[in-house]
Amino acid sequence: MARLTATAQQIIRVLERHGWQLDHTRGSHRYYRHPTRPGMVSVPCHKGTSLKPKTLSSILDGAGISREEFFKLR
Repeated sequence: MARLTATAQQIIRVLERHGWQLDHTRGSHRYYRHPTRPGMVSVPCHKGTSLKPKTLSSILDGAGISREEFFKLR
């Protein structure tokens, strides 16, 4: 399986395709909320860097998106 890395923009694109909507921004973090799923997902947006695999995995788990879905929609 491919290594799990992505930039913040790639993650945001996948979240929005799954129905997540920007709730608010605080500093360099964007917070997304889904109309039917409970909770919120935080995405750190630092220019020119890709997120660490553990951070990305945590975001995908919170959003309910599998690795396979992520690679399809990326």
